[in-house]
Amino acid sequence: ARGRADLLATKDGSRFDFGDLLAPSESASDDGQPASEVERAKSGVLANYDFRELIPAVEKGEVEVSRTISNCDRSVGAALSGHLAACRASAPLREVSKVSVDFVGEAGQSFGAFLARGVTFNLRGEANDYVGKSLSGGTISIAPPPGFVGAPEGNVIAGNVIAYGATSGAIYINGLAGERFGIRNSGATLVVEGVGDHGCEYMTGGTVVVLGPVGVNFAAGMTGGVAYVYDETATLDLNSNLESVDLFPVERDSEDEAALLALIEEHVARTGSPKAKRLLADWTSARPLFSKVLPVRDVC
Repeated sequence: ARGRADLLATKDGSRFDFGDLLAPSESASDDGQPASEVERAKSGVLANYDFRELIPAVEKGEVEVSRTISNCDRSVGAALSGHLAACRASAPLREVSKVSVDFVGEAGQSFGAFLARGVTFNLRGEANDYVGKSLSGGTISIAPPPGFVGAPEGNVIAGNVIAYGATSGAIYINGLAGERFGIRNSGATLVVEGVGDHGCEYMTGGTVVVLGPVGVNFAAGMTGGVAYVYDETATLDLNSNLESVDLFPVERDSEDEAALLALIEEHVARTGSPKAKRLLADWTSARPLFSKVLPVRDVC
């Protein structure tokens, strides 16, 4: 019904004049939709950037392309990933195709949903909810656009429910994400610089690194995987669901420290994160502020 002013009527007895408000827009099409929406639908933009034009090139090997993106573009990459999955199912021993796409703009819902192994999406801008939903081996990086002024670690750059149901792959976010980050993650690697409430909820596997604050009820229902949180404000114990998880220090010269360092370095390489660079530059001071979050183990 968007744009369908012709479907609205003034209630009898109303004291207000809605004439101008309910007048059909001059830019609307015959069915009442705004012209811009109609044009986008006809051009296939709302078909979610399915990248069908890339498939012949993908069949031949590596592909690198650049695209602009807007929040009307949803589930970007899902159709391409579905095609790759079908191809690999029919020929499981074939070489994995490599696809790298650089985006600039504001991605709509479900950016990189189901993203397949061998596909890399690099977004310079920001994204709505459900980034990397059911991520399936692909890699996503999100960082502020060129010319961004401010501290990325204080900027919300991605929405809610990031990596919902992810099974493999990786997401690197140079900035803050919304609520329910990493919910039901079962195998992906996620690096972010702060999350809202209910982060890592029902997580069953994978690795999450949070280089900043977490909201309340962190790791509720977490039964597998591991999270590393930079607890600069010493509030992680207050915000974590301690019925589900235990908190441990990251010991010096441990396997945890080596794994954490490697992920922070990869985060810098993929997003250029200023905060990650600062942590690495003063690692002696930073390491003691990290906590390792693991599911509670029943005592037999």
